[in-house]
Amino acid sequence: MVPVGVEIKETEVSDEDFEEMKGFVRDYLAASVESEEDGGRMRWYPWHSADYRFNHILNVVDLAADIAESEGADADVVRVAAVFHDVAKLEAEQDVHAEAGARVAREYLQSRGNYPESFIEEVCGAVVDHSYTGDLTDVPLESRCLIEADVLDKVGANGAVLMLLRMGYESRTHMDAAKMVDRVLQRANDHTERVVSDTAESIAHQRIKRVKWLREWLEEEVSRMDADGVTER
Repeated sequence: MVPVGVEIKETEVSDEDFEEMKGFVRDYLAASVESEEDGGRMRWYPWHSADYRFNHILNVVDLAADIAESEGADADVVRVAAVFHDVAKLEAEQDVHAEAGARVAREYLQSRGNYPESFIEEVCGAVVDHSYTGDLTDVPLESRCLIEADVLDKVGANGAVLMLLRMGYESRTHMDAAKMVDRVLQRANDHTERVVSDTAESIAHQRIKRVKWLREWLEEEVSRMDADGVTER
């Protein structure tokens, strides 16, 4: 007999089931790229590859799970939505990839396992919401956890490295590095202003601190770089 006042959780996603979801998403992303005759949309940028996209998804799953646990959200809804949130990123246009991803998630969840429709609706709703750019207090808690995790993945060391990798594709020299890191800091500050939960805000501040350290080290070690990140002539 369940004690009075104890909430009965309607849906449990086992670790085995979740691993199968991750495998499905990884294979779906790879197939999305392989089906394109030109080798994949923007394949020459590594962060538009299936490998990068899947790694981003795993990062978001971890961040979203931590935020959900701290904020009291339904952890299963959040982590399942997180693993599907960018599943259609490589095959759909940016402005509709969230809706396309929700359709893939719905088809998967309805055809595998015995998930109640209410759970599927919550997951798909969060997947659609993850591209929402408005006030995060206007979306359900589970959607908010996912959105916060998604924006935080490109903040901090990860965001800085991605921006520095971009320099090579744009034929920039290392002396432009401070400018690129400044872009990461600006984006990080913008995202920090947007997040709502104390957990996400704490993660953001930690990551911003790491980028500031990198910026300071660049100024100290690159002799031709002044305080504004502009090379001396």
